[in-house]
Amino acid sequence: MDIIDFHVHIYPDKIAERAVESVGDFYNLKMNGNGTAETVLQCDKNIGVTNCVVHSVAVSASRVETINDYIASECEKHKEFYGFGTMHADYDNKIEETNRFLKLGLKGVKIHPDTQLFNMDDERMFELYDFLQQTKTPILIHTGDYRYDYSHPRRLKNLLKQFPDLIAIGAHFGGWSVFDLAIEYLKDEKCYLDTSSSFPMIGLKRAKELIRLYGAERIVYGTDFPMWNPQKSLEDFMSLNLTDDENELILNKNAKKILKLEK
Repeated sequence: MDIIDFHVHIYPDKIAERAVESVGDFYNLKMNGNGTAETVLQCDKNIGVTNCVVHSVAVSASRVETINDYIASECEKHKEFYGFGTMHADYDNKIEETNRFLKLGLKGVKIHPDTQLFNMDDERMFELYDFLQQTKTPILIHTGDYRYDYSHPRRLKNLLKQFPDLIAIGAHFGGWSVFDLAIEYLKDEKCYLDTSSSFPMIGLKRAKELIRLYGAERIVYGTDFPMWNPQKSLEDFMSLNLTDDENELILNKNAKKILKLEK
């Protein structure tokens, strides 16, 4: 069975160690891996992950194009990668740049409102959301953090109400560190959610409950590498003892649908 990790961060070799350290400091966590493309590929090969969605976050508008070029170049070199570009609220030519990186082969957009310091439902992003909605281009959004309001689940709900056909994936079961709060806002919304950075915080029993509550047809598997050990993450997921149909939906079918890989 194909296994697609939908939430993987990669960084250029020369800055990977520094970038990973910065992420670890932001979350006060010990990281697991140096964040390079080669490390991801080796880890995936060892555990049977066939593909992953790779991305990086532009913490300022000036980094948008450089990061998108880097992600596109890694995807061109490695058939195992599907890339998502980055965007920032302060970037002026959002549609032009998004069109550019989509033509380079990238499959969607990733944003992280908490590290990029803008509200997920900031009106400066509306032109982009409308473009993504019209072109059926997916967007993966870091959602939830008890320390910040930028990515609050209610903002994702607001976004989905304004752009009802947007293909949005709310990372971390739609509410990192506020998992139960996310249910209040997202239980009945039309969006996907990923499993990344969740198992160590809520435990496997609660993770299985959330999958059943939201429905496996809305969930995609993700690790948030290099934040967590990919092997442990996959072992944890498989230990949930979901049905074969649920496993296939979460590990590959939903991802393939989002990425338009289905024939």
